[in-house]
Amino acid sequence: MTITLNVPPEIERQLDRIAKEQGLSMEAYALKLLTESVLPQDKSTKLVNLLQSWIDEDDTQEQQETGEYLIQALDEDRLSDRKLFPDELKGVTW
Repeated sequence: MTITLNVPPEIERQLDRIAKEQGLSMEAYALKLLTESVLPQDKSTKLVNLLQSWIDEDDTQEQQETGEYLIQALDEDRLSDRKLFPDELKGVTW
């Protein structure tokens, strides 16, 4: 796709200067700027939507089981005998 922009002279000079510093044509540098500003937002939007879909799911039983498994695994895989999640603190601190 081709886009034609009417750019003020001061912006054109800055684009040209920075593009030359980076060894790019002004067009290549402008495309690089557009790509860097548009694509991350698209990825961020997809990520936010995915996380929101996980939050909206009603998997409380699965989350409870996963949490208990993680706590058990973390307590078992320690060099120390001291538990990270002692039974007497369940419901108090975690």
